[in-house]
Amino acid sequence: MTADGSHPGAAKSVAVLGAGSWGTTFAKILADAATAAGDKRSIRLWGRRSEVVEQINSSHRNFQYLKEIPLPDVIVASMDVREVLDGADLVVLAVPAQSLRLQLREWKPMIAPDAMVVSLMKGLELGTDARMSEVIGEELGIPSGRIAVVSGPNLAMEIAREEPTASVVACTDAAAAGWIARSCTAPYFRPYTTTDVVGVEIGGIVKNVIALAVGICEGKQMGDNTKASVITRGLAETSRLALALGGEAQTMAGLAGLGDLVATCSSPLSRNHTAGRLLGEGLTLDEVAQKMTQTAEGIKSGQAVHELAGKLGVEMPITAAVVAVLAGKLSVDQLGPLLLARDLKPEGDY
Repeated sequence: MTADGSHPGAAKSVAVLGAGSWGTTFAKILADAATAAGDKRSIRLWGRRSEVVEQINSSHRNFQYLKEIPLPDVIVASMDVREVLDGADLVVLAVPAQSLRLQLREWKPMIAPDAMVVSLMKGLELGTDARMSEVIGEELGIPSGRIAVVSGPNLAMEIAREEPTASVVACTDAAAAGWIARSCTAPYFRPYTTTDVVGVEIGGIVKNVIALAVGICEGKQMGDNTKASVITRGLAETSRLALALGGEAQTMAGLAGLGDLVATCSSPLSRNHTAGRLLGEGLTLDEVAQKMTQTAEGIKSGQAVHELAGKLGVEMPITAAVVAVLAGKLSVDQLGPLLLARDLKPEGDY
């Protein structure tokens, strides 16, 4: 960003904090976008595991999260967050939602005062019910026009394999959203822009909870009619919450709403879908955690979504049922009949 507040060109120096599947994949997108545009770009990736950092630097692979997929040579990984953040004009956050606030307090002095900050995270903070963009604004003390969110049908492994996908960059500053979109437009990754940060974030948050419900249905060997019904009604309750918070209905019908919901609820690559399926097969939460290498964000943020809906008086029966299962108050056998147990009413009456 220039001194007059404009956003010419694209990012020149990028810091990606988080070397999991999506953080690493987004670093690859940024590298491939620069190559496609003929730009030179520094991309530094922070990871907390020495073996992952070593693999990225020596083999240009992240075997734990992306298997054999090659990473561009321009991506340099480090465990030194100060080194990674030094001089970055674009800072991308890809860490677990529940750890973000404390990490930002440590990182704040290292982030350039005029840097754009992008959230790849899809969760609500437990205890505060805050969206990740709100946590970023509070902890870094920066205006909303310097905070953006990327969301959509973003299954990391498919994108890392360069299978075509579209996504959404949301920022209250439309010009800033465009600058970020230009920075991450790769031959296989097409970002659209919006100023509806609330709608984009809520779509990305609630779909994880709905995906748990769909996964449980699959684990219980329920059919496609059941799963399609849960997905559709899940979109309805996601929309109710987004609209109550000031989001836009158009966003819910787009990539960050319907698109992300369908991908996350349908794909075996989805962590939340997988966690739900394992629960449906009879595993306990502890056993699910042991089998999975990455966080299923819906397990952590489901309670926060439920609490936020209660504060706003928004009906979210599927979310309520999933939270009851996670809390041990409802068995997976009881979940199915409750998912569609609402008073009879016209379909469009949300």
